[in-house]
Amino acid sequence: MKVINDQHQYIQELHNSQSQQLEHIPNSHLGPENLYRDCSEVFADGNVASGLYVIRPDGSPTALSVYCDMNNGGGWTVFQRRRDGTENFDRAWVEYKHGFGDLFSPSGEFWLGNEPLHYLTSQGNYDLRIDMEDFEGNQRYAEYKNFKVDSEKDQYQLHLGEYTGNAGDALADAHSPSSAGAGLGSSKVKFSTFDQPNNDDTENDSQCIRLTKSGWWFSRCDSGNLNGHYYKGPYQAMTDDGVVWYTWHGWWYSIKSVIMMVRATDLEHPPPVVGVVDPAHGQ
Repeated sequence: MKVINDQHQYIQELHNSQSQQLEHIPNSHLGPENLYRDCSEVFADGNVASGLYVIRPDGSPTALSVYCDMNNGGGWTVFQRRRDGTENFDRAWVEYKHGFGDLFSPSGEFWLGNEPLHYLTSQGNYDLRIDMEDFEGNQRYAEYKNFKVDSEKDQYQLHLGEYTGNAGDALADAHSPSSAGAGLGSSKVKFSTFDQPNNDDTENDSQCIRLTKSGWWFSRCDSGNLNGHYYKGPYQAMTDDGVVWYTWHGWWYSIKSVIMMVRATDLEHPPPVVGVVDPAHGQ
């Protein structure tokens, strides 16, 4: 009972903190009753600087402060960031539901929350992009079409489509490097945490979920688990519980930094900025 009360207190404190922070973030010009629905709309309206914005996805009971990444074509809503291991990602179901971490610091680690992620990706078709960097400075990315997260009633079930990128398709390979990699391996996998394992398979899979020290969409354990325990590169442990992307560095290398973000597939680009001709200098 004490654990549950502590979790409820944590969520209330987090909500109060975010509400106070929202008051100090510049709002869109649309006004409080007509906010942008995601960072794709922020970008389409001509805001091309990465940073904190306020959005309200369809169906969301509250407005959200989010980090919008305007690189790689712009309009990306960031929902996960790993930098240096300062944030504990071995969290309970309720914490992953509402989100945790430091969204407001440029280098802060956070999980936006499964509820906001559900509202975001239920508005239409969304792409998922994952940017990764190892401890040697090498960078890789993975993109997936048709990314969607269902509601809590369906255990935040994951839907994924076609893969592109240069990091390898770890969410499809599912511990089978010889797989065709069609980008469907983790499709319809439910989200799990140590206190709510939702894998429908074997007892061994449930044990794997408890040992990986994170919340994630586990498909035959963890060929791709970007919420894992933070190690610095190669590691040794009882199980492969690091920040793992198997198709790039295998199971026993923990990645240095990760950014996970979504963008509307039908992104509208902002109108081009037309330069004003200075009469003194002619055309």
